[in-house]
Amino acid sequence: MTTPAPRSVEFDTTIEAQGNKAGIVVPPEAIDALGAGSRPAVLVDLDGHAYRSTVAVMGGRHLIGVSAAVRAESGLRGGDDVHVTLTLATEPRPVDVPDDLAEALAASGTRTFFDGLANSLQRYHVDLVNGAKQPETRSRRIAKAVELFRAGKKR
Repeated sequence: MTTPAPRSVEFDTTIEAQGNKAGIVVPPEAIDALGAGSRPAVLVDLDGHAYRSTVAVMGGRHLIGVSAAVRAESGLRGGDDVHVTLTLATEPRPVDVPDDLAEALAASGTRTFFDGLANSLQRYHVDLVNGAKQPETRSRRIAKAVELFRAGKKR
């Protein structure tokens, strides 16, 4: 049995910009065609430049942000006409576990527990470790995470 391909929709629109913010409006019929609620996680393709995002609802409109980084990489700007392909993002976003955290999880036997956490909780712990400015703080945060996981606690 094969898994069906995620749903996709295509439409043409213009990148709207206000100040240094930019985004695209997603037509209601595109949201309906995706069939995943009003705020689905999607893979966005703007004229061949792809990134992952989530549809937001603001002022009754469905919107997807086009960050400054995406605009710089793609050369797109506010006011540009674009062809958009949205595909439901059904896979969780991968979390890059730093080597020192991965080693501590393996040595403590808590890697399976960590891998079973929701993607957002994995990112929470990785971000805490990566956010440490001092090596001692990083080590303490890794030890704290391992201690929590051994106790069966997520956070």
